[in-house]
Amino acid sequence: MEYDYREAMKLSNQLCFPLYAAARNITALYTPYLKPLGLTYTQYIVFLVLWEKDGVTVGELCEKLMLDNGTLSPLLKKMQQAGFVEKKRSAEDDRVVVVTLTEKGRALQDEAKEIPLKVASCVKLSPEKAQMLYKLLYEILGGEHAGCK
Repeated sequence: MEYDYREAMKLSNQLCFPLYAAARNITALYTPYLKPLGLTYTQYIVFLVLWEKDGVTVGELCEKLMLDNGTLSPLLKKMQQAGFVEKKRSAEDDRVVVVTLTEKGRALQDEAKEIPLKVASCVKLSPEKAQMLYKLLYEILGGEHAGCK
């Protein structure tokens, strides 16, 4: 069968579109819960990493969140100005910056503790389908796409 570019270029045949639209939809579900806390979604995911393990390097944050330093640095600066985090140079290597939560940043976890449950209740997937989707998405994110760059 011959490649039909017209068929291939239909929006309905693009994997990227439902992924993009679903990501925007899911991210938007967080807004009403984050806004009263004065947080953006990206700040929230930084907090998720820090609440799990405080005192991580900027490089570790970039890797865990799949963000580049240019995106993360201004975000961390705002979080620092708001009094949520502190940034300090590592004692072992002054090229490395370590991010730690302040008392205010740690206290915010208690205010945000219901967010995962509230957002999950808005997503109409069975736990099995949600777990399957989670695995498939990480398969895409972690997959080796040789020759695709």
